[in-house]
Amino acid sequence: MSSNRTATITAHIQARILAEALPYLIRYDGRTVIVKFGGHAMGDEALSDAFAQDIVYLKQSGVNPIVVHGGGPQIAAMLKKLQMNSEFVNGLRVTDKPTVEVVEMVLAGAINKQIVRAINRQGGKAVGICGKDANLMIAEKITQIVDPSSNLMKAVDIGYVGDPIEVNPHIVDVISNSDLIPVIAPVGISKSGETLNINADSFASALAKEMGVKRLLLLTDVAGVLDKSGKLVEVLSIEAARELMKDGTISGGMIPKVEGCINVVESGVEAVVIIDGRVPHCVLLELFTEHGVGTLIGQENQLNRSDKS
Repeated sequence: MSSNRTATITAHIQARILAEALPYLIRYDGRTVIVKFGGHAMGDEALSDAFAQDIVYLKQSGVNPIVVHGGGPQIAAMLKKLQMNSEFVNGLRVTDKPTVEVVEMVLAGAINKQIVRAINRQGGKAVGICGKDANLMIAEKITQIVDPSSNLMKAVDIGYVGDPIEVNPHIVDVISNSDLIPVIAPVGISKSGETLNINADSFASALAKEMGVKRLLLLTDVAGVLDKSGKLVEVLSIEAARELMKDGTISGGMIPKVEGCINVVESGVEAVVIIDGRVPHCVLLELFTEHGVGTLIGQENQLNRSDKS
């Protein structure tokens, strides 16, 4: 096949892809989407570059992307390098004063700027901040957690780990409403001025609820919610999600993630999507194709991905 013929076919394929994406581009034009970036994708250079390309494309297409990132493995690596012990209670890192200083250094420093640099390298204009900036995320120390064996609340002392109690998104609005892309580290501050480590999912969810965004995307290291046969459940109503938790289909660490998704949807966000971050360009595939990549959780009347309204 001649090079001209190959080029023509390639051009036709590209044109068809753009035409198919157009209704979705219109759907999200001028709307805000929060993307929680974490998991394996953060440690894989190719996936990280693909993610950065997706975020830049969203911004250039008229969407307002907001990135909230995690960094658990990177924090663990730094603590190990500094020979500091790290323990977990129900999935939450016990964070004493020296540990929270390392957490802030890694999250608001190294990781945040790596993501900013990746986005800027792809042609975007990213700005890195954290929840302490302009009192974006006020939190309080977690003093109680659910005991998985009894499903009852129990008192804990896990140090400087917080839950959001107040969100002041003005700084995010100012950045996002310009040609800049906010990249946010999940470090918050208490009302008494203490630095608090906040779970990235919880941080992104609190911000999504306060801002009433179009979509919240949670990148993970799993395909999404799976049924009893291990097949991906592409869409879930709130009622169906609760049934799957009740009958044990949704279990383990997926339970708090799904419960958090339900809480966000009930607050007024149209839908939350648990996305397989191991898939290159998963953000674009989720937002701009009919089938998406992952499990979409929303109200019963907002579950059709092919609805381009």
